Amino acid sequence: MDYDFAIIGGGSAGYAAARTAADQGLKTVVIEGGREIGGLCILRGCMPSKTLIESANRNLTLRRAAEFGLRASQLEVHAGEIIARKRRLIGEFAGYRREQLESGKFDFVRGFAKFSDPHTVEITGLDGASRALTARSFLIATGSEINKPNVPGLADCGFLTSDDILELEELPDSIIVLGAGPVALEMAHYLEALGVKVTVIQRGPHLLTGTDPDIAGALEHALRKRGLAIFTGAAILGIECPAGRKRIRFRHREEEKSLEASSLLNALGRNANIHGLALDAAAIGVERGKIRVNSHLQSGQPHVFAAGDSAGPLEIVHIAVEQGELAARNAARLLAGDPEDAFESMDYRLKLFAVFTEPQVAVAGLSEAEARDQGIDYATATHPFDDHGKSLVMGESEGFVKLMADRKSGEIIGGSVTGPHASDLIHEIVVAMAFHATAAQLANVPHYHPTLSEIWTYPAGELADSTA
Repeated sequence: MDYDFAIIGGGSAGYAAARTAADQGLKTVVIEGGREIGGLCILRGCMPSKTLIESANRNLTLRRAAEFGLRASQLEVHAGEIIARKRRLIGEFAGYRREQLESGKFDFVRGFAKFSDPHTVEITGLDGASRALTARSFLIATGSEINKPNVPGLADCGFLTSDDILELEELPDSIIVLGAGPVALEMAHYLEALGVKVTVIQRGPHLLTGTDPDIAGALEHALRKRGLAIFTGAAILGIECPAGRKRIRFRHREEEKSLEASSLLNALGRNANIHGLALDAAAIGVERGKIRVNSHLQSGQPHVFAAGDSAGPLEIVHIAVEQGELAARNAARLLAGDPEDAFESMDYRLKLFAVFTEPQVAVAGLSEAEARDQGIDYATATHPFDDHGKSLVMGESEGFVKLMADRKSGEIIGGSVTGPHASDLIHEIVVAMAFHATAAQLANVPHYHPTLSEIWTYPAGELADSTA
C-alpha cells in the first residue's frame, strides 16, 4: 500500500485527522480537490460569516446610540468595504491552513478522489491527469454542499445562497429567506442590521428546528421587535419572478399568502458532499444522505472512517475536529491489530452549538425533548435578562437562560441561552457538565458582580433546592 492512512478532504476534520495520524506514526496523505484550500469553515462558513456579522453588530450598536445618550448621525453602510475586509481576513486564515497542510508532516495531494475498490482511490488532478493511490485505511471528510430543494419555480427564478451573501458587494433593498436554521437566521440578522427589509419563511412550527420552543420563541420575539417579518408553520406553494422580482406563494395558518422582494435567499440546509466518491465501489453504505458510521466512526468497511458533515450527526466544526482526531487514533489502533474494545467512541454528551444572531442563541447538552425521549426525570429553572443587572446596564434585556438538572442526582444535563453573548456564556455550562457538576455546586461558585455570567447562579440555586 502507498499509505497507512489516506484522508479525502482538507477541511477542519481532515486537517485535524492528518495532524493526529502523523503524530501516531502513520504514513499519511491528504487529498483535496477544492479550487481553494481551507475547508468550509474557513472559506464559506464560520469565519467569513462571523466577519460580516461583526460589521452588522457594530451597525446595530450605532443605530441605538441615542438610547445611551450618544448621537451617531449620517450612518452609511459600504457593503463592498465589508466584503473587502472579509476577503483579507479569510485570505490570511486560508493561507495559514495551506501552510499547515503543506508543512511536510504528511503528504498533500491536489485532486478529486473516487474509490475503485475498498483500498484504492483514483485521483484526478487539477491538471486533469489521473493516478491510483492505495491505502490501508481511509477517512472521508469531504464536508457539505448547499441543498437545492425541489420547490416549484425556485430553479427557474434563481436565488442567492449563503455563499453568494458572503460575496455580496451591493445589498438588495429587500429579501425573502427560505429556512430558519442557523445559517438562514445569521444571514437574515446580517442583512437586516445593514438596512435590508427581511422576511423569513419557515416550514417548521418554530425557528431553529430541534431547539426547545421557548428558546426559539424568545429569539423570534426579539427579531420581530427589530423589524424582521417571520412566518413559521408555512408551506411553500410556489415561487414566481415577475419583472425581475421574487414572489413567493405560501400557506400560513390555513390562509394563502403572497409576498414579494427584490432577492431570495435559499437557506434550506446543506447535504453531505459525497456524491462523487463512488462509494458503491468500496461497498460503503449511506443512510439519509450521509455515510453510515458506528460510534468509532467506522463505515461498513471497518478500515474506512468518516467525519464531519459527510457523516454527521451534527454539522458543527469543533465536533468535526474531534471526530477527525478520534478517527485517526482509531485507524492507528486498527492497523496495529488492537481489539475493537480498545477503540474510542464519540461521546456527544457535551454537544454544543451557537447561533450568532442578535440576540444570540446557544445550547449545550440535552434539550428538554431529548431528556424526555431518554426517560430522564429532570427539572428546569430559568432566569430572564430583563431582571439581571448587567444586561439591563448593557441595554440587552431580551431572552433568558435555562438550566436543566437530573432530578435524582442534581447533575447538570443541559443549558441554553437566548440573549447577549450567549455563545460565550454557554461555555460555563459546558465546563460544569464536563466535570459532572451538580446545580448546587455551580450555585456555590463565586461570580463577580455585575457580570453576565452571574445570571447562571439564579437557576442553579433554584435547581439546588428542587433536586437531590
